[in-house]
Amino acid sequence: MRRCLVAKESKVPHPLSCNCGAVQGFVTHPEKRLNRSICYCRDCQSYAYFLNKAEQMLDSHGGTDVVAVLPSALSITQGRDKLVCMSLSDRGLLRWYARCCTTAIANTPRSVKLAVVNLVHSCLGRAPNALERSYGRVDMRLNARSAQGHVPPMREHKVSSLARTIKALIVARLDGTYRYTPFFDVDSGAPVSVPEVLSQIEREQLLKRLWARSCIPLCLSARGIRQGTKRRRQDTR
Repeated sequence: MRRCLVAKESKVPHPLSCNCGAVQGFVTHPEKRLNRSICYCRDCQSYAYFLNKAEQMLDSHGGTDVVAVLPSALSITQGRDKLVCMSLSDRGLLRWYARCCTTAIANTPRSVKLAVVNLVHSCLGRAPNALERSYGRVDMRLNARSAQGHVPPMREHKVSSLARTIKALIVARLDGTYRYTPFFDVDSGAPVSVPEVLSQIEREQLLKRLWARSCIPLCLSARGIRQGTKRRRQDTR
């Protein structure tokens, strides 16, 4: 039987839950999160389509809001047996979700020794400004070149955020707190669920769905330009 170490409860936790409520937990000291980012990479977008949750997970530019925390700050109090994971390749991130309602939970490295958990916003509550109140504003945007359309500029804090994350990873490795995670077995270091690794054909099918979605705004924009040009020509007659 696999064993997981569980972090101690905080006085001010941020709740975590899947859509149906079968998986529940909390994040201790959310104000000490490592960083908060919006990722526009194709893998994150493909993952949303794998779960059939693109409308829920992705913003208008295809970005996913993720909060990076130490695994020792995360506790799953209910439904741990419902946590499953997939990976887009045999070396990719482990992407955890609730099998009961396919709610995205988190992304983790494949090694338990890399002590970072990227929590997906969809499991952190839907109340307005819930993330801002607990985790603060977005620190940075990642892989913006893969975004759909133009991403508005913002003030970013990439250097300080990455430095804070690297420091936390080193400390967790030295003091052994990286072992406090609900996603890996404490004795073997193996994931608590065997990852479902997609084939190349399955990945290509997800990319086709992604590209179909990204082409819609472009087509609408081009149609709008043509209609506007036509109206201007009519007005000048």
